[in-house]
Amino acid sequence: MADQLVIGGVALESRLFLGSGKYSSNAIIPAIVEASGAQVITVAVRRVDPGAGSENILSHIPRSCRLMPNTSGARNAQEAVRIARLARAAGCGDWIKIEVISDNRHLLPDNQETIEATRILAAEGFIVLPYMSPDLMAAKRMAEAGAAAVMPLGAPIGTNRGFRTRELVAIMIDELDVPVIVDAGIGKPSEACECMELGAAAVLANTAIATAADPVGMARAFAQAVAAGRAAWLAGPGAVSEQARASSPLTGFLHE
Repeated sequence: MADQLVIGGVALESRLFLGSGKYSSNAIIPAIVEASGAQVITVAVRRVDPGAGSENILSHIPRSCRLMPNTSGARNAQEAVRIARLARAAGCGDWIKIEVISDNRHLLPDNQETIEATRILAAEGFIVLPYMSPDLMAAKRMAEAGAAAVMPLGAPIGTNRGFRTRELVAIMIDELDVPVIVDAGIGKPSEACECMELGAAAVLANTAIATAADPVGMARAFAQAVAAGRAAWLAGPGAVSEQARASSPLTGFLHE
C-alpha cells in the first residue's frame, strides 16, 4: 500500500510542502516544484493579483500543485478570516494556512487568535492548517476547532536555525490525532530528515530553498531528505542505549 498523507480527503504522495516567498524571480517556481516533487505550495494572499497577467504568482504555480493560500499579514483572527474569504473568492480553493502574527520582532504566531480563526473557517468548510507556536494544549484546541493538521514552527520563521523545538514537537506528534507538519526555521535537508525521523507527517520549507546558492538543487536535496526521514521512521529506529553493546560476540576469538 502506498504511504500517503491524507489531508482534507486529499491523498498526497509527497511529504514536502513548499513556500513561495523570497525567490529571486517567480519564474523559478516551476523548476523548484519539479525538483522537489512537492504537491502543496503556500502563497501569501496579498501576493495574489489576478489582474497582474504574467506577473501574477499564480501563473507560475503548476496546475499539478495544490494551492494553500496563507493569511500572512493578519494580526488577529478577524483579519485572518477576512483574508481567507478573499482567497476563496479569488478562486484559490478551500485550503487555507492560517498565519496570525502580532509580534513584529520575533514573528511568533498568536495561538489564541489562531484557534479562533480555525473555529470560524472550519465551520465555513475550509480545510484549515494553522501555523502555530508548538504547544500541545493549543494544538488540541485547534484540532477540536476543526484543523485538518497543525503546523508548529521548528524555529522562528525565516531564520534557517534548524529544528529547535524538537522536544515540544515530539510531544505533539505523540499526543495528537491530526497530522503534525513542521513549518518555519528548517534550514538544512538534514534537519528536515530529523523532523521526519521523529514522526512528523510532513515538512514545509521556503527560506532554506529560496536563499540557497542553487535553489533547484536544494529543493531536490530536501525531497530526498524528507523521503529518507520518512522511510527511517517507518522502519522503526533501534533503541538507544547508555552503555556500549558489542555488535559481534567478544568470545571464541583465536582459540579462546
